[in-house]
Amino acid sequence: MTTNPVAIPQERTAPHKSGWLALAVILLVIVLSIGVLIMSGFMLDAGNMLGVATLIVSIITLIGGFIACAGFRVLAPAQAVVLTLFGNYYGTLREPGFYYVNPFVSSNTPGHAEAGVKFSTEGGSASVTASTGKSKISLRTRTLDNKKQKVNDALGNPVIIGSVVIWRVADPTRAVFAVEDYAEYLSIQCDSTIRNIARLYPYDTMENDADEKTLRGSSSEVSEIMQQELSERVKDAGLVIEDVRITNLAYADEIAAAMLQRQQATAIIAARQKIVEGAVSMVKMAIDQLSEEEVVALDEERKAAMVSNLLVVLCGNKDAQPIVNSGSIY
Repeated sequence: MTTNPVAIPQERTAPHKSGWLALAVILLVIVLSIGVLIMSGFMLDAGNMLGVATLIVSIITLIGGFIACAGFRVLAPAQAVVLTLFGNYYGTLREPGFYYVNPFVSSNTPGHAEAGVKFSTEGGSASVTASTGKSKISLRTRTLDNKKQKVNDALGNPVIIGSVVIWRVADPTRAVFAVEDYAEYLSIQCDSTIRNIARLYPYDTMENDADEKTLRGSSSEVSEIMQQELSERVKDAGLVIEDVRITNLAYADEIAAAMLQRQQATAIIAARQKIVEGAVSMVKMAIDQLSEEEVVALDEERKAAMVSNLLVVLCGNKDAQPIVNSGSIY
């Protein structure tokens, strides 16, 4: 059984008038209604029955004036409000200013944004402020702090990883109607994206393979891949991901000590290989120079002894203690 996706209306500017002009007109109507109301009282005292009709009209006009005050909307820079009229999309206001709209329209905000509160998700402990007010949607650039969470890398090692996401609402109409709560939706998608990307790469490679991407050595490239995938996931909700950066990366506590020993062993082996390469080169250079300059004639046994002594001196961890041989080696 398949379900049809909900049709999201295309964003359009809500019909509106200048708030200052509407304020002047409404105040004038209220003042005139109060004046007519007072005049109708005098007419009733004088026994003029026309005062009854005047009283009713003035009361209705006064009530209508107060109801009309519900149509005022004030927007600060980088704010938007999405309006509906009796369940139908009415329009969106984006530009800062003082507006007057149909007093029967209602402002729409998703989920937690109606209360203007903060929330956190269990998985990644991500927190984000949902809105700047009860009925307004912030268009400012905001930060989602996806704190430390445990994931498995490509080798199955448990890794602690955290990231920060820089984002903003680009289409407030889709942000309101496409998902239940766009901020919570972003947080959940961020957790899922980090897990999916982190399992594709090893934390680090013990071999000297410069072409292989790792979470530690290629954090910039991995962050860009995270940004691309997260952007694809949330674009239908009217959100734009401006940047994703890895803020914390480490082995989990249960394997951190073992991995540290492995890294140390790898570093020691690499250092030893370098030392041996240099020592062999120096021994070869010494033997070649002695032969070329005919300083001393060395047979194979003497060369072997010389190579052994030089390698001990050059590759040893401690200073060599020379032994003077006063006799022949034969």
